[in-house]
Amino acid sequence: MNDRVKIAVDAMGGEDSPQKIIEGIEISLKLNKENFFYIYGDELILNKEIKKRLLVSQNSEIINTTEKILDDESPLTAAKKGKNTSMWKTIESLKMKKADISLSAGNTGAMLVISRLLLNTIEGIDKPALAGLWPNKNNMNVVLDLGANIECSEKNLSDFALMGSAFFTSLFKNEKPKIALLNVGLEENKGNDVLKKTYTLLKDYKDKNFIFSGYIEGNHIMDGNVDVIITDGFTGNVALKTAEGTANFITKKLKESLNKISILLSYNSLKRFKDKLDPRKYNGAIFLGLESPLVKSHGSTDAIGFAHSINVCNKIVKGNLIEKIKSNLISVDHNI
Repeated sequence: MNDRVKIAVDAMGGEDSPQKIIEGIEISLKLNKENFFYIYGDELILNKEIKKRLLVSQNSEIINTTEKILDDESPLTAAKKGKNTSMWKTIESLKMKKADISLSAGNTGAMLVISRLLLNTIEGIDKPALAGLWPNKNNMNVVLDLGANIECSEKNLSDFALMGSAFFTSLFKNEKPKIALLNVGLEENKGNDVLKKTYTLLKDYKDKNFIFSGYIEGNHIMDGNVDVIITDGFTGNVALKTAEGTANFITKKLKESLNKISILLSYNSLKRFKDKLDPRKYNGAIFLGLESPLVKSHGSTDAIGFAHSINVCNKIVKGNLIEKIKSNLISVDHNI
């Protein structure tokens, strides 16, 4: 089993769990048998789900936990409840070197707090960031931070650039991704002091593992001209929620405006349109900056969406993400 990717899964977090978690694991195994799963949760409930799925039982191990963290619990309450919960044990498996990567659809705030309690940050990184995938005209962007840090310094944003470029190359094997800072304009003198200082830092980095493309405005995020977009957690989260709401609005209104005949005549085009905007395809955000990789699935996604987050986990481990981040940091330290 040494050559397999070992994924620790919190089976009790998120809506419709653990049913969708086990079904998502089964879907992923039908496409890729490189993964082995340590599944944390109530073994009585899990056994009922897994016994119906031979493929899952052959490629997993259940670790019984007596408690779970609820989606509406505060991070502090969740951390105090912690040590016997499925989320705590899942993240702890990284500290114990049992798993290569951890995955949960549970409470985001609790995940961040527990991960900081159990895992060290990579040397040189002050704040971990939440990075996710965002569709664009050509393929996908990596966007960070999506909500872990409301306020950021120029040091934090430049760290996000180094980590984001490593994340992108782990997923897409691009040697030098194009990076841009999200801003209210394209001119170098636009934006607040933190953005201007970050611009100078990124522009002056020598031997960097990315191409700095300056600023990008919100209406160009999906143009596909850059690969990694950097922002603070407040702006990133607002942008993400706005994009999700807009996509849902367009899809809903388009469906309402078409009759059965027009749908039949435009079926293939509509299917491509729907697939491009399907949020399940982009499920799986990662806390970047920790010594071990921790992936957050959207809590309301279904089994197909959860299977996509498993695919992200596989690519992160196979792509040696943590080592690439460390290499990027060393390169900048030596050449700045």
